[in-house]
Amino acid sequence: MIINGVTLAQQIKDQLRAELVALPHPPTLGFMRSGDDLVAKKFVGMKAKTAAELGIAVVELVLQGGADTDAAVAAVTQMAAKTDGVIVQMPLALNVDTDRVLKSVPIEKDVDAMGERSGTVVLTPVVGAIAHILNESFGEFFVKGKKAVVVGQGKLVGAPAAKWLESQGAEVKVVTRECGDVEQLKDADIVVLGAGVPGMVTPDMLKPGVVLLDAGTSEAGGTLRGDADVACAEVASLFTPVPGGIGPVAVAMIFKNLLALTKSNKIN
Repeated sequence: MIINGVTLAQQIKDQLRAELVALPHPPTLGFMRSGDDLVAKKFVGMKAKTAAELGIAVVELVLQGGADTDAAVAAVTQMAAKTDGVIVQMPLALNVDTDRVLKSVPIEKDVDAMGERSGTVVLTPVVGAIAHILNESFGEFFVKGKKAVVVGQGKLVGAPAAKWLESQGAEVKVVTRECGDVEQLKDADIVVLGAGVPGMVTPDMLKPGVVLLDAGTSEAGGTLRGDADVACAEVASLFTPVPGGIGPVAVAMIFKNLLALTKSNKIN
């Protein structure tokens, strides 16, 4: 089964539209990014496009060159005061302490769930996308008791994915190119990829019938590619292609998170 993330994302957005209509006014989403990073600008533009489709207002605050960590934290505070949700679009400038900035996002406004105390109301968008895909494909309790291997331990994919899988009752191992034997993939029922190395996983490395969730995106020869060779789809029982798999669902999850936080804040 090859997952069509575009179709799943559209279903999520259709549901969100119905829920947004019931609100007194649509929520506002704030982005903070470094002004000299073209990648960050590109990703904010993609998310802003989805926001426009849903009728969600976007506020963008751009850190100018030379801005330090204190300026970035102040920008987050300013953004949080006038929006319903905040996203710190990475990467930030090299002179900015990214961890400190992420921790400064109020938990009740942390749409990306990247702060120190986040993850109680919403999951990170990538992990939310993984959970949604698994729940839609196999049911809510599929993960329990499964052997899972996560490749990579980054903030966006590896670390939160491993934490979530453990919380769902999976036996989890985390491996990286520098630390861990990728041969462990052969025993895994579920594999989550987040290394950002194009085509590093090939069919011979996997157990037939594996659930392969590729969230490792990188550019190779001007083309967006995942960590898995596309031929892996032939041995996997479920495969998320790059592009068009987890990515579109993760973007939709940003707005599902925003709505969940908005509703939670109104109740509390």
